[in-house]
Amino acid sequence: MYRLLRALLFSLPAEFAHRLSLSSLKILLILKKNKYQPPEHSPKQVMGLEFKNPIGLAAGLDKNGDYIDALGSLGFGFIEIGTVTPKPQAGNPRPRLFRLRRSSGIINRMGFNNRGVDYLVENVKKRKYQGVLGINIGKNKSTKLEDALDDYEYCISKIFPYADYIVINVSSPNTPGLRGLQHGKMLDDLLEGIKKVQQSLSEEHKRYVPIAYKIAPDLLEEEVVSICEQLNKASIDGLIATNTTVSRKGIEGSRYVDEAGGLSGEPIFGKSTETQKLFRELLDESIPIIGVGGVFSPEDAKTKFVAGASLVQLYTGLIYLGPSLLKRILAEL
Repeated sequence: MYRLLRALLFSLPAEFAHRLSLSSLKILLILKKNKYQPPEHSPKQVMGLEFKNPIGLAAGLDKNGDYIDALGSLGFGFIEIGTVTPKPQAGNPRPRLFRLRRSSGIINRMGFNNRGVDYLVENVKKRKYQGVLGINIGKNKSTKLEDALDDYEYCISKIFPYADYIVINVSSPNTPGLRGLQHGKMLDDLLEGIKKVQQSLSEEHKRYVPIAYKIAPDLLEEEVVSICEQLNKASIDGLIATNTTVSRKGIEGSRYVDEAGGLSGEPIFGKSTETQKLFRELLDESIPIIGVGGVFSPEDAKTKFVAGASLVQLYTGLIYLGPSLLKRILAEL
């Protein structure tokens, strides 16, 4: 069934097909009675949170929280929405989303297009989905890199009462300079500032919301070593490995190989998993890792777990294979 539907969707412009599929899923949810409680398969406690099952949806599919319940009805143990920024922004000029059908990949240079954190919060307040909800945050393109902490602090203060966990996105390749926040003094300053606001808000709201960092797969080994030292020192709550890659290995000869943006899907699986494995070797055992990047089968999910992931997220595999991918992975668990 999904193969037929995918043929139709893939005949349409990528962004239009994205909106159409999510809107259709939302309508189907209204027409039938769906459970908002995720199915219980291999439940886990991670970052102090109870996950009914360890398979989640990665950020990027639902940037504004418009489809939380619809996506939750598919059976995910957790859903991550965003990336959201303090102020609404249109993102990069179109076209900015490209399907690589032969290699089961996607290149995107969306640029944090979203309606702003206030709009997202209103959607989160109305959710019925009872699984774990993560909110992924970033800085506005217009915000100077040296002022990025202000944007992250602002978003954290807005979403803190409603998020189960928060993700600091410092690894998207589509916001100029953003990946500079993964390194050196900029990372130290960011970690220190975010830990302070987390502690303050925890006292104010009488609840602790774990904060994870999402990193890129395009890091040198010496950079990973340095980053892990900084993350260990700051006692972060979790790590998401990885974001999209700027590498074009595995898609040589594609008509879109020269398009700028982050590559996701099957071509990134090996690179993402190796990066995740290296972080697992160097991070404190108390810091869990959420593995994401190129998961297209139950075997891929198992590989992520073996490489040290406590939880696994889907994104591009879901677009190419549909909800049956999630069901197959849960069945294997």
